[in-house]
This record gives sequence, C-alpha cells and structure tokens, in this order.
Amino acid sequence: MHTRSVESPPRPPAERSTTRWAGALALCSVLLLALVAVRWYPLMNLDGDIAETTHRWAVDEKGVTHAFRILTDWVWDPWTMRILTAAVAIWLVWRRAARWTALWLVATCALATVLQQSLKALLDRPRPVWTDPVDSAQYAAYPSGHAMTAAVVCGLLLWLLHRHGPERTVWRTAVTVAVISVAGVGLTRVWLGVHWATDVVGGWLLGALVVVLAVRVHTRWRG
Repeated sequence: MHTRSVESPPRPPAERSTTRWAGALALCSVLLLALVAVRWYPLMNLDGDIAETTHRWAVDEKGVTHAFRILTDWVWDPWTMRILTAAVAIWLVWRRAARWTALWLVATCALATVLQQSLKALLDRPRPVWTDPVDSAQYAAYPSGHAMTAAVVCGLLLWLLHRHGPERTVWRTAVTVAVISVAGVGLTRVWLGVHWATDVVGGWLLGALVVVLAVRVHTRWRG
C-alpha cells in the first residue's frame, strides 16, 4: 500500500517577503555589531572623520545646534516616542476589539528598549569626547537609543495605520513625518556630538528588524 505524502501549503508572498527582510536586516545588524565590537579600523576612522566634521559645524552654527537640541531632547526624545505609543495603545484598548494589538504594541516597544540597553551594556562603547561639547548624554554609545526607538515606534505606527486603509493624503503625510523623524533624530545625535555615525545606523537597522519581526508575530497570531 502506497502512502501519499502530504505537502505543506506554500507560504503567502507577504510572509516570504517578511522573512527575506528579516534575514537581510539581521545579517546587516550582526555584521555592523561585530565590526564595532572589534573596532575595525576603517570603520572607526570613518566614524572619527564624520564626528570631527559635524562637531566643527555644530560649534560654528549655534542657531542650528540649539534647534537640534530642542528636537532631540523634546520632539524626538525616546520618552516622547513612548508616550505616543502609550496614547495609541490606550486608543486601541478603548476600541475593545484591538486590545491584543495594544498589548503587542506596548510589549514590542518594551522589548526593543531591553534589547537596546542590553547591547549598550555588552559593548560599552564610549561616546565621542570633546573639549568644547555642545551637548551631553548618558550610558554607552552603541546603538543609538534615539535612532532605534524612533525607528521602532514610527515603523509600528505606520504599519497599524496602513492596516486601517487611510486616505492617500493622510498616508503620505504620515510617511513623510515618520521618515523625517527617523532620519532627523539620527542627524541630530551625530551633529550634537553624542553619537558616532555607526551608532545611529546600528539603531536604525535594529529598529527596522524589530518592526519586521513584530509584524510577522502579529500577522501569524492574528492570522
């Protein structure tokens, strides 16, 4: 008697795409993390050149530097992003049907913070040091908490908005604000001399990876 093998159903295109993105982001994140950990000279040299150039600009352009300090300390601060996340979660709970999504949103942001702080403690990378600093920051440098938090929060909220099928104008405005916020916070951290450029890139990569994995989890659990 012949037994007939049962083939597993093919994965949906969206799931395959998510898997590819997750793999690529994970590879890039691990590679950059390793290069920073071993202090690969060409990368460290590039970091130093960028830092010296932007710090010189920051000292000369006091008006721009002051504006960047306001943006990074208030508008794009990680706590501002977390408050925004909490507000969206409360709204989702108020809708009742989306309580699981609210929990998923808060849990993802919390796990991203734990990951970020764990990597900071593990690498313990020193921040740039200046004789004439224009700003200061605490904890280790890699990855940038501002960059990673902005990427996670903006990415998750954009995905949630997309699921609700917003009008084209609303969607384009949201994407524009998110891109400016994520890119802008990275620029301000390097400009103010509190992060190396690779700290910011590492934060962006890890933040994007967290978003892709979180979306995968949400899609599967709610599927």
